[in-house]
Amino acid sequence: MIDHARVRRMMVDNQLRTYDITDLGVLSAMNAVPREVFAPADAASVVYADQPLAVARGADGEARQLLPPMIFARMVQHLELRDGDTLLIVAGALGYEAAVAARLGAKVVVAEPDAALAAATRDNLAAVGADGVEVVEKAYDARIAGDDGFPAILINGAVQRRPDELLGQLCEGGRLVAVVGDGGRTSRATLFVRNGDVFGARPLFDAAAPALAAFREEAGFVF
Repeated sequence: MIDHARVRRMMVDNQLRTYDITDLGVLSAMNAVPREVFAPADAASVVYADQPLAVARGADGEARQLLPPMIFARMVQHLELRDGDTLLIVAGALGYEAAVAARLGAKVVVAEPDAALAAATRDNLAAVGADGVEVVEKAYDARIAGDDGFPAILINGAVQRRPDELLGQLCEGGRLVAVVGDGGRTSRATLFVRNGDVFGARPLFDAAAPALAAFREEAGFVF
């Protein structure tokens, strides 16, 4: 029998604390949320490993994947979530990212286009007692924000082109974090910040992540 609480603590101490994760809220949230709830039972031995993990597959064939813990934690840290911020999560892995963000005091909206996976996400969030999370059955690039926009957006994967459909849903000063590139070793986690109609982009760190079909590079496009 795996002692997941002990393994989770080891993840925090040996992966996160040694990888520039200094936000005590992020460390506490990731120590509290049981990652194994959001993964298949046969993945119990690797759910806290430093590697991506496919947890489900949609009707369109695209996998839903947990990012490596230290990649995800560092992306969340750069969002600098404040209590009460509304965060949009795109391509979430059955609710894990939302549960962590909810622990940080954020109100969370999860975009999940697959009805069955949206239902599974709601079930998982209920199982861990995550409050303040709304799961909407919308495409990743759909318009979800109201007139006020989102203070923060997390894309849980790699984008090969600038995600303009999502950047336009940020409020003034809003922040979006995604892995930019094809998802391989040359990809980089990048922070976008809205200033009027200008979106500044700052590369943060090297990061591999699954490439998302909705944000594939268009022919002739240069990022």
